[in-house]
Amino acid sequence: MKFRIAADHPALPGHFPGKPIVPGVVILDHVQQAIVREHGALAAPMRLAQVKFVQPLLPEQDAEIAIETATRGWKFRVRCGDAVIASGDIAAA
Repeated sequence: MKFRIAADHPALPGHFPGKPIVPGVVILDHVQQAIVREHGALAAPMRLAQVKFVQPLLPEQDAEIAIETATRGWKFRVRCGDAVIASGDIAAA
């Protein structure tokens, strides 16, 4: 799933003024949406078993989410171009 956060997103002004980056929670919201889109609505809430943010995502940059089914949930990677910006494991709680 591809996504782009617009420069006027309401979370950006406070994160960080003058040099905004997309907050991790906004990226994770898109990861959750990708899981629901690929696997349907989930009966239980999701739990973040492990998450790593290794590079910032800037407003108006294109990002792409890859989801892989794991034993108790999903593994994800978020890329911006060739760079992995976030990865982790999400499990049903």
